[in-house]
Amino acid sequence: MQNPGSFYGHHSLEEAFFIKRDAELIEQQRKIAKMHRSRTALSDVSGITNPDVLDKLLELEITPQTLASLAVVPLLEVAWADGHVDAREHKAVLDAAKLNGFKKDDPDYALLDNWLNHRPSDKLLHAWVHYIRGLCETLEPAEIRALQLELIGRARKVAEAAGGILGMALKISPKENAVLKKMEAAFVHRK
Repeated sequence: MQNPGSFYGHHSLEEAFFIKRDAELIEQQRKIAKMHRSRTALSDVSGITNPDVLDKLLELEITPQTLASLAVVPLLEVAWADGHVDAREHKAVLDAAKLNGFKKDDPDYALLDNWLNHRPSDKLLHAWVHYIRGLCETLEPAEIRALQLELIGRARKVAEAAGGILGMALKISPKENAVLKKMEAAFVHRK
């Protein structure tokens, strides 16, 4: 005859195992649901539907809140092209950001101002390139060209704001021009 205590002891260990396993499965389901919500939110904000691009943005820790800030990345990249941001570039970037709907009391405005004072990580440009490529998948060629002209055009104005080399006739420095070309290449036209 089996000792009644050992049956209950065995049953308790088995229950503990399944309770722990259930908790792990529930946590895994929560993580999957959170990732799905984040991917859906990014898609809603950006219009991108390609799951690989959305996953790359998530991998780069881009949230829907910061996605709007990606519109100003070309401005930042041009402003930082020569290794520092001067007062004219700083003002030109903030003026251009206002055209994108940034307001002085918005968190995005404060983030942008911080990026103008402290160079953002290279991850930001990398995320922007992926964002633009994903967005281009959802647009017609004419829309891609219009977006490219708008974003790169604003960046070009920031480059011109500094007056080029020593304020001479050359309005855009070679470093700024190289950054502009690199960003233009991100706009992939569908065939």
